[in-house]
Amino acid sequence: MPTPLRIAIIGPGKVAHLHAQAVLQTPDTELVAVYGRTYQKAEDFANQYNIRAYSDVYDMVDRENVDLCLVCTTHPAHREPTVAALDAGSHVLVEKPLASSLEDCDAMIEAAKRNNRYLGVISQRRFYAPSQRIRQAIDSGKIGSPVLGTIQMLGWRSEEYYQSDAWRGTWADEGGGVLVNQSPHQLDLLLWYMGEVDEVYGVWRNLNHPYIEVDDTALAIVKFKNGGLGNIIVSNSQKPGIFGKVHVHGQNGASVGVQTDGGALFIAGMSTITDPPVNDLWTVPGEENLLAEFVAEDTAFFNTIDATVYYFGLQIAEFRDAIRENRPPNVTGEDGRKVVALFQAIYESTRTGLPVKM
Repeated sequence: MPTPLRIAIIGPGKVAHLHAQAVLQTPDTELVAVYGRTYQKAEDFANQYNIRAYSDVYDMVDRENVDLCLVCTTHPAHREPTVAALDAGSHVLVEKPLASSLEDCDAMIEAAKRNNRYLGVISQRRFYAPSQRIRQAIDSGKIGSPVLGTIQMLGWRSEEYYQSDAWRGTWADEGGGVLVNQSPHQLDLLLWYMGEVDEVYGVWRNLNHPYIEVDDTALAIVKFKNGGLGNIIVSNSQKPGIFGKVHVHGQNGASVGVQTDGGALFIAGMSTITDPPVNDLWTVPGEENLLAEFVAEDTAFFNTIDATVYYFGLQIAEFRDAIRENRPPNVTGEDGRKVVALFQAIYESTRTGLPVKM
């Protein structure tokens, strides 16, 4: 049997507990340590999982012979511990988004290259069966070239949510609003399906959250390098929340889509996932009748798992395999950078009132 992959967590916050539980459920992995800027918080977390707490990333990686660090700090705080872990010799998987700035992304990617280590970013919705079906339909040519991609993510975040942690709703500590925190999963899927971005025109507003500094709503028009177009509508201003969806329309007229989230959008440490991810659109020629089968299959499977943990486990397992096979993970640091470049382009377009060339 292979030696278990030794995994440490950086940042003992709410989402870190889901990562810890995912590691415990993933074969051939072992949770060994946690780092926290506040040592007492790290120690409290460590006691829950019978692991060791550290106040220095390099010391933790060195003493515990860590193979993989899972970075779960706030977004603008991803860079420092990620670079430290890479420099210490560990591979790193970072919670989404990879960072809140391109400068931080580039520093992290350069550190991975410098140390010959792998850097990845959490995008567990890629591992949903409905999301995988869409990518397979594109890759197999079932819809022709993808020519139009759309995101609709219409949810709600309450004042209680923003008050639950001091960093929420601030430019300095969250790095942005709905674009930075709630949208990266859908943005990543759009890019995974449609490819490289050529130009973005966007605008953000704060429609009904006067107690935060950042965006609660954003819209964008995207031109892709393949000649396709994209439309993005993301918002935390619908009470109750409605859904999160990504649709792709092909050159042959066929359309495929996934509802990644229902109206009760998941909040780590505050709510669970109540709605199964399902294909909500499927007009592939000859496969129109499969939609009902897909929905039934995915709903039945959803009822057998804890979706808040299961898909994290799938991505951790894939990263484990990537390390052992000496290949990049399926979701790389460069993939994470593309998402950051997209939402930063929307912010820049709002500032200038002009399209942003990528």
